Amino acid sequence: MTGLAATRYWYLDPRGAALALVLGAGVAIVCPSAARAQNICAADLNNNGDAADEGEQASCRSTTSGAWLCPIQEVDCVADAMGQYSCPVGPQYACLVKTEGGPPACSPNQCADLATNPIVDEPPMDDPGTEPDGGIDADGNCLGNIEIFSGRGVRCRPAGLSTTFANCCKDKGKIVKDGMGSSISSIGTKIAVAKGVFTGMKAAYVAFKAGATASQAASAGANALIIGLDPTSLAVSLAINFMIDFLFSGCDQQDMETAMLRSSGMCHEIGSYCTSSFLGICLQKARGHCCFNTKLGRIIQEQGRPQLKAFNGNLWGTAKKPMCRGFTPEEFQALDFSKMDLSEYYADIEARAQSDIQIDMGERIDAYLKAVNP
Repeated sequence: MTGLAATRYWYLDPRGAALALVLGAGVAIVCPSAARAQNICAADLNNNGDAADEGEQASCRSTTSGAWLCPIQEVDCVADAMGQYSCPVGPQYACLVKTEGGPPACSPNQCADLATNPIVDEPPMDDPGTEPDGGIDADGNCLGNIEIFSGRGVRCRPAGLSTTFANCCKDKGKIVKDGMGSSISSIGTKIAVAKGVFTGMKAAYVAFKAGATASQAASAGANALIIGLDPTSLAVSLAINFMIDFLFSGCDQQDMETAMLRSSGMCHEIGSYCTSSFLGICLQKARGHCCFNTKLGRIIQEQGRPQLKAFNGNLWGTAKKPMCRGFTPEEFQALDFSKMDLSEYYADIEARAQSDIQIDMGERIDAYLKAVNP
């Protein structure tokens, strides 16, 4: 693992009853841990309403009595003149002797067995976006429902237990490009571009497991990334860096899709919700978004919805169940564009200098050569 930092720390992996040694670059080596990780505890240490932050979950320690001791806020018990121990946190907490030795200790946080109190996980959002629902007539007119600037509900997860404390919403730059032509004219195709990067990541991971170096794994991922994609639809170099950065994290495919579209300015964040809980305590948060085909689509949706009565009182749905539909033709015609601030979009157009266009063409040529000469 050439070039990886030497930083190490332990994190809880309750589903696999194991602890994982994590190196600075995000590579996790899972080590067996018998039954101890089957008993865990959690506490809201920063009083923000959840236990989703690092250090707020732990596997419990075994004790000589057979009970379990939570290491969060653990303190040594105090002996009186008669040698009787008491817990300084409160007499209601038992003093326990750890199996590995040391003085009796106690904790205000209770342990629970995952076998009888499993972690409850919310699946990723299942929103395919607006699907074609009709054919066209002889004149090319759409016979189904028409939605303008429609989007898709997706989520990404900030650093937490389920992501091995990697920030899966991390901004990595404008990877997916706006306004690159009809080949990426739908949100479904933009998502396909994001999935292509995920495919590249999987190829890199397979290569790494087979003994490839980090650079060799990156090359394998880059080759898989290019095949089947229009290279002008994304910033290839940024996509490769993004892929390697996420490679060994606990981020899933929807995390990566959302992060790419979000960092490219195509998503509206609605809010946070709990996606993993234990005994009613939230262990992992997620951020719900509506992601659109273009940055312009996102801007018009953000500034157009407040103008329409159909969206009054419910502009975006909820973080867990986003409402990402497009405008009907009648709603779109009712929008007052003179009241919209499109300066963010204009600034992007003005910033696209000749040098940027040349970089795009260079990436397209390089991508083509890699595809035909892997």
